[in-house]
Order: sequence, then structure tokens, then C-alpha cells
Amino acid sequence: MRIATLLVSAFVAGVLLAPVRTQSQVEDPRLLRLRPVHTYSIVARDPSTGALGVAVQSHWFSVGPIVAWAEAGVGAVATQSFVDPSYGKLGLDLMRAGKSAPDALKSLTAGDEGREVRQVAMIDAQGRVDAWTGKKDIQAAGHIIGNNYSVQANMMLSDTVWPAMSAVFENTDLLACYRPRQYGSSR
Repeated sequence: MRIATLLVSAFVAGVLLAPVRTQSQVEDPRLLRLRPVHTYSIVARDPSTGALGVAVQSHWFSVGPIVAWAEAGVGAVATQSFVDPSYGKLGLDLMRAGKSAPDALKSLTAGDEGREVRQVAMIDAQGRVDAWTGKKDIQAAGHIIGNNYSVQANMMLSDTVWPAMSAVFENTDLLACYRPRQYGSSR
């Protein structure tokens, strides 16, 4: 859980640093009042320890049990935007059986008639990662895949959120405080 808490802090910082449109920059200012709150997540692996994590923030109440899935030594899954929770269980099952995260995700989206409204990211224990953002996700929606992580967001007011999340994750050693420390001899 500690890695997930740290990951949440990382992408909350990214969201806060992301440029956001002002009311005057929105075509119809009334939309700001009607706009639902956003959903964003991260799946990541610490290459130093192999620790896996997934974290999500959403306006929907209690999304954790259906969005975030992880199993030590196997992988992590974030499934959001018209969630199909079977992506979590089946994704982990496929990775446990030896499929890479990209292959597991491709298998699941290929057989899903609702894939164009889904947003899913998977990472396996070796750090192989892939993500899917359907063409019919509520905009602004998108993802960035990086080395040992993926960040994804939907229902955003701006398309700058997931790039900001990625920049924070890549430019900060957020996981260092959880790695074992070696201290000098006490003699």
C-alpha cells in the first residue's frame, strides 16, 4: 500500500501543476459548472525493488475495488472509464500464466465490443507496460506510457494532465524513500 500512496501523491502533484483552461478559455463557460470531476490513475514498477503499484483518483465513490488491481510478482492493472472489472482479474490471470502486460491487454481489448469507451493500463513484474484509451472515452482523455509506468486520465478539462503526471513521475525519485537503506558500520 505504501507504493500506491506514494504514486497517488505523484500524480496529484502532476495534476496540480498541469495548466488548466480558465473560464474565459472554455467555449461555453456554463460547462465548467456542469463538468463532472475527473478520473486519473497510474500503474508503475520500481525497477530497483520490483515493487508494483496502482493508484486511482475519481469523482465516482469507492472506485478502488473495481479500478485498481495488483498482485506481487505478477502485475498491476488500472481499468477505468465505463469500467469492466473483468479486465483486472483477467489481466492478472493472463500475466500470471506468462503473458506480457501488452499481450494481456491486446487479448482483452480484442474481445471487448465496448473497448472504445474503456481506458486500461497494465504493467507486469518485468516492467513491460501498455495502455489503451478508447476513441469514445469522455474527453479530454489520454495516456502516456513510460519506462516502468503508465499514466492515464479521462473526463479532464485539459489534455495537459497526463503529460504533467508523466513529467512528475519521470523527474522525481518518488520511490527512493521506500527502498532499503544501507548505513555505515556502527563500530
